[in-house]
Amino acid sequence: MRKIIFTMLIALLVASVPSTIDAKTKKKTTMKHRTEQDARRVSAERKVVGKHMLSLQWISWNYFGSVEIKKEADGTYTCKGEQLAVKCKDAEEGCKANGDYVKLDGKIEIVDRNHLIFIGQIRTKIYHINNGQELLREGTFNFEATGNRKFWRMQEMKNPADECIDYIDIYFK
Repeated sequence: MRKIIFTMLIALLVASVPSTIDAKTKKKTTMKHRTEQDARRVSAERKVVGKHMLSLQWISWNYFGSVEIKKEADGTYTCKGEQLAVKCKDAEEGCKANGDYVKLDGKIEIVDRNHLIFIGQIRTKIYHINNGQELLREGTFNFEATGNRKFWRMQEMKNPADECIDYIDIYFK
């Protein structure tokens, strides 16, 4: 009899814990699990939304550009910014005012605090790559922060117009 009462009490306790069915995974999740997910999402959003430094190594790691990631009214995130070599001080080490640039314009999907997906256009113009002509990349690009890095680096690094690697980095606030 005690065993039956105990089993019924456990069943009542389990049934009383709020839960939902996750539409994507079809898994039942408890309110506690959902709260942890929400906390991680909010934490990631705080890290991502705002103004960040932007760099492409061909331009400079001394003179940064900026990119702004905004949360729009519909809940999506936009990303727009640039690093311009023309803003560098001529003859300063690591940067020449030669018209080179990197420009980002698109949307961001936050995977987690260390992984962003950028969907949009990346334009680069570097005097010694692609005969100094602008290179347009359109599509989906992964930006990840690995190890102890304080920035998200674009993972699709191979320059499609030349045998070189582009390090496009968005730095944490």
